[in-house]
Amino acid sequence: MLSRLTHAYAWFRAFRRTRPFWGGVWLVAGGWTVLKFSLSSLQLIVSTGFGGVAGYLVGGGMILCGLLPLALPGQRYTFGLIGVVLAVVSLVVSNLGGFLLGMALGVLGGSMMVGWGAKRPRRRMPAEAEG
Repeated sequence: MLSRLTHAYAWFRAFRRTRPFWGGVWLVAGGWTVLKFSLSSLQLIVSTGFGGVAGYLVGGGMILCGLLPLALPGQRYTFGLIGVVLAVVSLVVSNLGGFLLGMALGVLGGSMMVGWGAKRPRRRMPAEAEG
């Protein structure tokens, strides 16, 4: 049982180190916050038109921009920029961007995603220099 747990942790660590994991987590959290504060009754959404649906679209787009780079790390720059733009747009279309919390988390996650670089393996010291 312990070897399976160790193997699972090693797999997760390798997955996390080869993708913009924390940027995606913060962007998804920001999108979820925007989406949560946009929730209202279906009757209200239908009566307000695009203004009622915009919060759902922006929050869902932020969640999507947070999840896609985990599967496609090469597209992190594109989805990070789109996520930041959606987070800033949420300020206008969705209750001050989830009462500023969702917008702040989205901007943080998107900028972490844009700035992420793959972890390079450590160089080994030559045997002569160790001793």
